[in-house]
Amino acid sequence: MTTPRPSRRTSVHHTAWPARPARAGIALDLGSSRTRAWALGRGLILDAPTELPGERGPHRLVQRGAIVDPAGTARMLHRLLGHRVPAAERPLIIITTPVHDRAAYRGAALAALRLLRPRTVLTTTVPRAIAVGAGADLSRPLLIVDLGAHLTEVFLLADGDVVDAHRTPRGTSDLADGTTPRQLTASVVTAVTDMLTRDPTSRTLDALQHGVLLAGGGALRPEITYRLAIQLRVPVRSAPAPHTAAVRGAARLLETARTHPSATGFLPPPQRRR
Repeated sequence: MTTPRPSRRTSVHHTAWPARPARAGIALDLGSSRTRAWALGRGLILDAPTELPGERGPHRLVQRGAIVDPAGTARMLHRLLGHRVPAAERPLIIITTPVHDRAAYRGAALAALRLLRPRTVLTTTVPRAIAVGAGADLSRPLLIVDLGAHLTEVFLLADGDVVDAHRTPRGTSDLADGTTPRQLTASVVTAVTDMLTRDPTSRTLDALQHGVLLAGGGALRPEITYRLAIQLRVPVRSAPAPHTAAVRGAARLLETARTHPSATGFLPPPQRRR
């Protein structure tokens, strides 16, 4: 019997992406209290208040998770980051975005980033960035509590995607104005209870049984983390360096994305027919 030869028409020619990654890359976490930036190959290059000086004191550019002054934000970012971007290089930028009102935030962020002349702007949600920055296992449901300066948020992730989210417009900066750690803790417990009630699947319960991941500056306050562990009756752990978890996660995602054709601007050459 003669062994048939493979048909040339059925052969497949694979072309790898060109090894021309974007050289300048910045991961950005634009928070209500602080702005943090991470540069590829250099690490954390910026950790500064999200504000501009004003006649009546600091002008807050992001409030309760919303960019309220895109033009002012653009000036701030250009002043803090413009000199860090090589003049001949257009950077690849990835910025974290909130889950709530994401479209509006993304539009304002794109407007604010124009002065940096980005080649491409990618976005990732804050909870996904936190999970990646903390090295969490994304193959199973995950509960994240982000204790920020102006917001307290609870997220449920499944397969790495946000499937439920709860926001309370109150954070650690409100502790100086009469809000107590007990109230912040109670808002988290209420959110988790509401998620359990609304979830027709077992994902919230499965995530809760594996414990809660804390991030944000509030995760550094032991009086809050202790109360959460007691009231939720599950393990509660803080992400490593919880206040920078989001920007570190965004940086890891940026490192992965920077060789993709959509980010580099270079596409594989067309396949030749045989």
